[in-house]
Amino acid sequence: MSAPNEPGWFPIALRLRNARVLVVGGGGIALNKIRLLLAHAARVEVLAPTLDDALTALRDAGDIHHIPAEAHPDQLDTLLPGCRLVYAATDDRTVNRAVAARADALNIPVCAVDDPTPSSFITPAQIHRGPVRIAISTGGAAPVLARRLRERIEAVMPAGLDDLARFLRDARAHVVTRCPDIDRRRRVWEAFLDGRGAEAARRGDTETARQILDHLLDDTPVTGEVWLVGAGPGDPDLLTLRALHLMQNADSVLYDQLLPPDLLDRVRRDATRVFVGKQRDRHTMPQEQINAELIRRARMGERVLRLKGGDPFIFGRGGEEIEALMEAGVPFQVVPGITAASGCAAYAGIPLTHRDCAQSCLFVTGHARKDGTLDLPWERMAGSGQTIAIYMGVSALPDLCAMLIRHGLPPDWPAAIIERGTRPDQRVLTGTLNTLPHLARASNIGSPALILVGEVVRHRVISSSFSEEKEAKRL
Repeated sequence: MSAPNEPGWFPIALRLRNARVLVVGGGGIALNKIRLLLAHAARVEVLAPTLDDALTALRDAGDIHHIPAEAHPDQLDTLLPGCRLVYAATDDRTVNRAVAARADALNIPVCAVDDPTPSSFITPAQIHRGPVRIAISTGGAAPVLARRLRERIEAVMPAGLDDLARFLRDARAHVVTRCPDIDRRRRVWEAFLDGRGAEAARRGDTETARQILDHLLDDTPVTGEVWLVGAGPGDPDLLTLRALHLMQNADSVLYDQLLPPDLLDRVRRDATRVFVGKQRDRHTMPQEQINAELIRRARMGERVLRLKGGDPFIFGRGGEEIEALMEAGVPFQVVPGITAASGCAAYAGIPLTHRDCAQSCLFVTGHARKDGTLDLPWERMAGSGQTIAIYMGVSALPDLCAMLIRHGLPPDWPAAIIERGTRPDQRVLTGTLNTLPHLARASNIGSPALILVGEVVRHRVISSSFSEEKEAKRL
């Protein structure tokens, strides 16, 4: 509730369809309010001597009615009666306050934009996704803050909420008929929203969503689903919106060693967490058991998140896992992530390609076989005009560099290693094929780390957010 003498909220559920609303002002300030009003199907009249281009387009399209005049008292006395709301939206505060006083005298709700004192209501920042509407207000104290909060909320809202809300609206009568008990009906809706049904409705797959809803109404167990999600190279801000949404809706999560704790904090709090990470010379869970665990949990009806560092399909064995899921008939989704090569290189200021020296980029894994040998396309890797991104190669770094030199690259060929790329404790070492192994050993570089080989290393740029001084301290 508003305090005395403070303007109240503009109720976003206010019925404005075909209601007369007067907006005084013909520029950008008025345009923002007019767009909101049109979204509520109001009949908008604009009082202004002239209109800017955007408002002229709305007038020509028949969306607004323009009254080409100044906001004189006689003009206002003619237009104000019968209005549901009034917006004083010129860039002249004196004019806005005069309009507000006139409207207030007639007991018509009025908002003088960016001026709470003469306003009887304020307009919150709004998120509008079909039937879903969210309002954020600071009581007129800080409109820019409200807009920033709106942007952050919009950033985590999954796509398809409008389709989901419409599906729920259309299914209400059906659910009430099938399930008259209120408590059980609430449990059905919660199970639907927390499960695959909501996912299907958000995708617009109403047939699947209705089948899942009917299964819930029949008390038929619903098969779970597996989500193979790439979490990116480490910085939680590099998560995709889709990844974040699934992380917050999973019943269980199988995660590996490369994920930092602050990224795992984004996972739903009550989700079961199972560490299946692979470390050098120690496999917590063999791949075949990981596949079996994914299938087992999905068949129990769980939404299973297989969370992987980087991208599931770039040295993440995602292909093996989906083959097992397909063979078992378990539904799955794959969400790509920013792979280490692009994420770590960008944070280190090293371009993967450059017109002057690298027209292609080769991704390889430096993970040695059980017998310690490296089976890599050395002849192809030892060519110029490209960048080599080597994953999982820290322990084999001396052999990698030696083999590249042996197959034709010069000892002074540029090379870099990026430890814990994109994270706050990222470290970057640059050198050559000849010097990098010694530098890495002297600096005690460990996994996870990415090795980059190529002339692009010479084009490294250190941004102001990662200064030379910061780098020197980290090294």
